[in-house]
Order: sequence, then structure tokens, then C-alpha cells
Amino acid sequence: MITTHPFGLSGSGLGLRRPLLSPLLAHVPKTINFFEVSPENWVGIGGSLGKQFRRLTERHRFVAHGLALSLGGPAPLDTTFLIELRQFLDAHDFALYTEHLSYCSDEGHLYDLYPIPFTEQAVKHVAGRIRQTQAILERPIAVENASYYVRPPQAEMDELTFINAVLDEADCHLHLDVNNIYVNSVNHGYDPLAFLHGLPGERIVYGHVAGHDLEASGLIIDTHGQKTIEPVWDLLAEAYRHFGVFPTLVERDSNIPPLSELLVEVERIRDLQAKYQVQSYTGYALQRITA
Repeated sequence: MITTHPFGLSGSGLGLRRPLLSPLLAHVPKTINFFEVSPENWVGIGGSLGKQFRRLTERHRFVAHGLALSLGGPAPLDTTFLIELRQFLDAHDFALYTEHLSYCSDEGHLYDLYPIPFTEQAVKHVAGRIRQTQAILERPIAVENASYYVRPPQAEMDELTFINAVLDEADCHLHLDVNNIYVNSVNHGYDPLAFLHGLPGERIVYGHVAGHDLEASGLIIDTHGQKTIEPVWDLLAEAYRHFGVFPTLVERDSNIPPLSELLVEVERIRDLQAKYQVQSYTGYALQRITA
């Protein structure tokens, strides 16, 4: 049995990329409970591609994971895009919209995700933009803990404290990327378990696992272009043990293999969820017996 979380999400999911459209239109395996897309790649798409996309969104649960809103950026929010996004989410009955806790624009798009300074001023700035986004979209959103490669200058707090402060100030949900915790823990030298345990589990709406590239220097690049490695799976298992089971999705953006290979990872999520769901029910039963 898989617990249903807010927004009607449950179980295991897969990021939908265009090379996967044909096999998924032919058959969606039961192990896939929901899909994720980046709305920037689909807003305004019509023709045969738009019709194919509609066929899937009419039959399956979808979430949107944004790339370009730049919640931490200095330039005003793109309200025109947000209005188009709201119409897109409504038209396809999307369950949820999430964005990275980062910035990617100033006087134009920077084509990468950059860390927000870990300061009190930045907390209030980002939280205000999250609240503005929620007001325009007329729905709550979630923010994802992001990977970064250079520690932000003039930091007044560490990454974990900053994330928790933003979530509290904005009173929004958390999109938990387990791979990003691992990537940052290696690149910046902190304990991934302590970081994970310090997050507010009650705010988690769903999670990501993904792969990454390891440079000769030892730096990890968050490419989403490889299989998920064992330490990331171990971290996901600990997240389920610590917080309880939450919906989780395989994110793959490059070097996309055949669907059958991606399903191996989707099924591994499902197996972990079943294992820790049983444990949580067993623990609850024991509490009832001994109470």
C-alpha cells in the first residue's frame, strides 16, 4: 500500500522527455504513478506534439517543475509567463508546480542555475517572490533544494539554515531532491545525513532521484545524465525511514536510455516505498499494542 500525499500524488514517477513520448503513448506501465515536465518546454506547444501531450495529461497525473522563473533573481518576476503558466496548469489539470531555490536571470536569462546568497535579506526577498508567485498562480507551490558549485559570497548562514528560513518565511512546500543533497555534500564537504535530518519532513510533497557526472578533479556535476548511484539510493531509503514514504520521481535530462532502463529505477523507488511503508505500518501497530 502506498500513502497518498497532498495534491493527489502517490508512488513512483518519471520525468517525461520528448524521446519517451512514443513508447509511453503506446503503453504506460503501472509502476509509473505520475509524470513531471518542465512547463517552459510545453507552454504554447500545439500541433501533433501538443495533441500527443494532451493524450497523456488527460489520462495521467502530472506535476510541473520549472526551470526559468528565477525565484532568487534581482529582476522583477516574469508575471506574463506566470499568467501563461497558470493557464497551462489549469488546462492540463496539473497537480502541482515547483521551482528551484536558485536564480537564473538578471537582465536576461543566464542559462544555468545559480545559488542565492545565504543571507537574511535574501530570505525575505525570495519568500516574497514565492508568495507573489502563489498569488498569481492561485495555488501553493514547492521549492526544490538546488545544487551549486561555488559557495555564495557574504553568507550569513549555512545552506540548511537558509532553506529552512525560506520555507518558514514563505510558508511553502519542499520539493526534496535527494541527489542534490548528495552532490552538495561531496562538493562542499558536509554530512548528507545530518542535512537530510535537518529538513522539515512535513513540508515534503515529492522527491527526485537522479544521476550526475564525476569530474577528474572530484567535483560532481548535477547533469541528470547517468543512472542514480548507490549512495543516493541509500539517502532516499534514509529519507523514507526518517520522514515516512513520499512520492518520488526519476529525473533524467540527457543521455536518455530506452524506457525499459528507466523503469528499472522507477521500480526500485517502488520497492523502497513498499519496504518502508510496511515498516511504518509495523511500527504504528507496535505502538498501538504497547500503548
